[in-house]
Amino acid sequence: MTIKNPYRKNAKHSRQKTIKLIEYFCADLTATNTSKLLWLRRSTVNNWYNYFREVIYWYSSKERKEVLNWVIEMDESYFWAKRVRWKRWRWAGEKIKVFGLLKREWKVYTHIVDDVKASTLLPIIRWKVGLGSTLNTDKFRPYDGLVDLWYKKHHRVNHWENEFARWKQHINWIESFRSYCKSPIIRKIKRNKET
Repeated sequence: MTIKNPYRKNAKHSRQKTIKLIEYFCADLTATNTSKLLWLRRSTVNNWYNYFREVIYWYSSKERKEVLNWVIEMDESYFWAKRVRWKRWRWAGEKIKVFGLLKREWKVYTHIVDDVKASTLLPIIRWKVGLGSTLNTDKFRPYDGLVDLWYKKHHRVNHWENEFARWKQHINWIESFRSYCKSPIIRKIKRNKET
């Protein structure tokens, strides 16, 4: 007897439909649009979307305990669904602050933080980054205490002087990850402006 759907027990539809569901979930389609495209009930699509989110959460919580070693890039990001005109850059109080660590083998750890002060970021760094690692950051003030935490190799790039890379010392990969994360938000804003 062959299994009808290897992705989930007791699934009522075929493997091909599940693959389409995964594609539409990754493409950030709503459950309503997916149900219309696949001729499924919206409650079924919602059920599958929640299942995908639970699996993603399970894998991310499993990897949360992992300590990152080797060459690590660090940067903070600010996310907001729409542009706040009167508040800019780091002074935007309502924006969601996300701290990101990237291992140079494309393993990323992100953490939503209340503020981007050293008292908030340094415990996360100490918890997630191994002591023998090489750290690459920009010259943001909370990263000043990293040498005091026994990280001997700490390289900085000064964005204020238009310095973005010094040989292999850069934070370009974590910044490109941030722009990759922000691109769906920007697409939604453009779609809303067009309608």
